[in-house]
Amino acid sequence: MQDEYRTVAHAGVHETEVNRSRFLCALAPAATEQEAQDFIAGIRKEHADATHNCYAYVVGADAAIQKASDDGEPGGTAGVPMLQMLLRREMRYVVAVVTRYYGGVKLGAGGLIRAYGGAVGEALDTLGTITRRRFRLATVTVDHQRAGKVQNDLRATGREVRNVTYAESVTIEIGLPDADVDAFRAWLADATAGAAGFELGGEAYGDA
Repeated sequence: MQDEYRTVAHAGVHETEVNRSRFLCALAPAATEQEAQDFIAGIRKEHADATHNCYAYVVGADAAIQKASDDGEPGGTAGVPMLQMLLRREMRYVVAVVTRYYGGVKLGAGGLIRAYGGAVGEALDTLGTITRRRFRLATVTVDHQRAGKVQNDLRATGREVRNVTYAESVTIEIGLPDADVDAFRAWLADATAGAAGFELGGEAYGDA
């Protein structure tokens, strides 16, 4: 399983022009293949009058799902170079749609490959990417008297407090890199004189 991956920080559009053809690259995060397909459908509807709406997406931290479409451009000149650019930049959980409005000048196969791949590269540079790291979910259980101090200490040491639940005791959900689990367990026992409960959960990804 991947320890980290990169994705786009948010959805956005970047426009480039090559020999009078307009290339609009729309990028968005996509947690599932369905989300990617919904985004593509939305762009196609928005730009129904465009010459082509080509796309590529990569879903899964290990890039398990990869799809690309040339949408009528010569085979291998649009979707594949878009996909290759996403993979070269180590992008995951991301969808790219490049909308082309033809400007009257033919670009040839090499020109198309450069234009479509380049549109995705420029959009990534302009919109920005974020790195997400794998971590373990963990639950800390403490009494009400200690809860405030523990939360403050967690935040002071840069731990991500994901959720806090107040009941008979206070449950604090946090994210920990795998390598930090043992040291954290020791710190928690020390900080609460052994009074806190600690339970490891599953794995997830969060901002690095």
